[in-house]
Amino acid sequence: MVDVLTPEQRRLNMSRIRGRDTKPELLLRRGLHSRGLRFRLHRKDLTGCPDLVFPRFRAVIFVHGCFWHGHKCHLFKLPETRRAFWKKKIFGNADRDRRAVEILRSERWRVLTVWECALRGRGHLEMNKILSRVESFLTGNRIVLEMKGTESTASGFTHD
Repeated sequence: MVDVLTPEQRRLNMSRIRGRDTKPELLLRRGLHSRGLRFRLHRKDLTGCPDLVFPRFRAVIFVHGCFWHGHKCHLFKLPETRRAFWKKKIFGNADRDRRAVEILRSERWRVLTVWECALRGRGHLEMNKILSRVESFLTGNRIVLEMKGTESTASGFTHD
């Protein structure tokens, strides 16, 4: 399929895609803040520059977009055009994410990944359930946890 946009239009569209302060991230931040949980944003001194950092709990949260991080759910579809470029880009992001989690774990940080499909889309989870699970993770002793939409996994939660 041929791209319907000119290279200049495509470049403009792509330049407007944000890496931080995304809608899913803001939704989660608002909910956690309303529950009295305080955090730091995008600490560059930590590997992977986590979206939310909870020093008090020695925990970090990544809010990943399903497309940009190659999540296997209904929100991800590899583009038909320039497949080699997109494979390298998206699976490179996923590899970088795995390395970041390994490094953070070795530095004794606990890591929670919240996937976009948990927050929106046809299999999204109820926000109160997500916020309760995040609170439980922060105050608990789990090392790594992932939250996914219900169409990704049976329960929506996976852990190591």
